[in-house]
Amino acid sequence: MGRLVVIEGLDGAGKRTFAGALTAALVDEGACVATFAFPRYDADVHAELARDALYGRMGDLTSSVNAMALLFALDRRAAAPDLRAALADHDVVLVDRYVASNAAYSAARMGQQADGDVVDWVRRTEIDRFGIPVPDHQLLLAPPRAVAAERAMARAVSDPGRPRDAYESDDLLQARTDAVYRELADLGWLGRWTVLDGAEGARPGARSTAAVVGPGDRGPRASGADPTDPASLIPALLHG
Repeated sequence: MGRLVVIEGLDGAGKRTFAGALTAALVDEGACVATFAFPRYDADVHAELARDALYGRMGDLTSSVNAMALLFALDRRAAAPDLRAALADHDVVLVDRYVASNAAYSAARMGQQADGDVVDWVRRTEIDRFGIPVPDHQLLLAPPRAVAAERAMARAVSDPGRPRDAYESDDLLQARTDAVYRELADLGWLGRWTVLDGAEGARPGARSTAAVVGPGDRGPRASGADPTDPASLIPALLHG
């Protein structure tokens, strides 16, 4: 059985770039890797409806935090058989955004923290009710908020066919979501986390740090991983 590794972070955190680099590093080490990314806007009707809502094409659907969260959860429920099959056939299944994304954005929209009711509802819905596989390791890309915002804006300018949606363009929501993500990691929500909180790639000389948090931990511990070098994470990802 392979290991389910998840990359989380705000819009503009660099998840896609990091996922590509980490996949290459794992393959170089001889690992067999499968990759997924959520939401699957072009592959699942629930995700497609959520995208329409985020661009104002579904009436007042976005006004319901639970309704939006349920659409994203149903996308993962539909993908669960493929995730389990990939875990059976690969050493690592690497996922760009997963259950914690739903928890973080939902809590931020409701003004709750990581120990609030909606985070527990997301866990009960996705993990307990839908049986979505639990991640073995979650990586939080958490550069300074201003860096992530600058990257997201630059992406929107460079790709006019993909404007920012209602969540991405809400700076206050992004700031709140960033805070909840960090709280989830500090709590070791759903298992082991590594927090990569540098601004590498954003400006020359930027420093970054890594910390590992597991269930029941009261705070982060230095992991020795270098966030600028995905290969340094491989021992922890493959062997726990």
